[in-house]
Amino acid sequence: MAEVKKIAVIAGDGIGPEVVNEAIKVLKRVEELYGYRFEFEHGLFGGIAIDEKGTPLPDETLQMCRSADAVLLGAVGGPKWDNNPKELRPETGLLGIRKELGLFSNLRPAVVFDCLIEASTLKREVLEGTDLIVVRELTGGIYFGDKFRREGPGGEEAVDTSVYSVMEVERIVRQAFEIARKRRKKLASVDKANVLETSRLWRETVNRIAPEYPDVELEHILVDNCAMQLLRRPASFDVIVTENMFGDILSDEAAMLTGSIGMLASASLGEGSFGLYEPVHGSAPDIAGKGIANPLATILSAAMMLRYTFNYADAADSIEKAVQDVLNAGHRTADIAVDSSKAISTEQMGSLVAEHMRKV
Repeated sequence: MAEVKKIAVIAGDGIGPEVVNEAIKVLKRVEELYGYRFEFEHGLFGGIAIDEKGTPLPDETLQMCRSADAVLLGAVGGPKWDNNPKELRPETGLLGIRKELGLFSNLRPAVVFDCLIEASTLKREVLEGTDLIVVRELTGGIYFGDKFRREGPGGEEAVDTSVYSVMEVERIVRQAFEIARKRRKKLASVDKANVLETSRLWRETVNRIAPEYPDVELEHILVDNCAMQLLRRPASFDVIVTENMFGDILSDEAAMLTGSIGMLASASLGEGSFGLYEPVHGSAPDIAGKGIANPLATILSAAMMLRYTFNYADAADSIEKAVQDVLNAGHRTADIAVDSSKAISTEQMGSLVAEHMRKV
């Protein structure tokens, strides 16, 4: 009998509970098809945790996550908490959980499905064949450096510092090389080495590691040029690795190649196999409870969990193929539907994916 894998489920805010329910439905279908076994434990996080526990990241939720094999997260945040002090904002909880769980890399795939290509603002001939993944460093850079204000000659000044160590660069770059090895063996390392000292350290470290991966083609590209090339030749990219702020911006840009942010999964990984998996989209409180949210990003995040944490590539392939089959059959939620009157519900989409799954 297969070992039971513990999944910490954090539904979060807004549409989070709705889309997470559909991902769990698909994971239960995996149990039926493959005999894998999952144990789901639920906890509060984000805005709902602020309301009920007075903190975005309750201790009991953190302990639940630490004792699990993986975390499935819906979405957090919303206008309700926008004016809260920093320590009582859902986003502070996200930064905290990444730090406490040692999650140093964020993986964001951007795959253009042929049947959805018209949903993008770019031309078909530019998008065809696009299948890339952005590997973003999560725990260093300007987001975590010293921040302060001071008096200057022109009045008050604000200062944010960006810091990277060789160790931080090495671990994310090695992970990106390993991912590239399992894909099309192409790695683009993005920096701003013509201006920034952190980027010069980044590039030096990449060049030192690259000979260990002679089978992977390495390209150095400046961040501004990369932003342009993602719109000009997106299909030429395979794996993109970069620092925290550049990755934040580039992964959102890559997201829009697909035509809908509701299609985009992500994984945040640490050392070993542990990971936190979540859709790229936000909590969308304006449509929460209406049953119209797109659950595919969360379902595809669950597929990433199977692939990267549990090493269940067969089950991950089954989910991804089912998603493609459902889309090819013309089924659409409102965000990707050409004719909104024919859009299906969140629950219907999850059920269709589960029904289309086959053992591969």
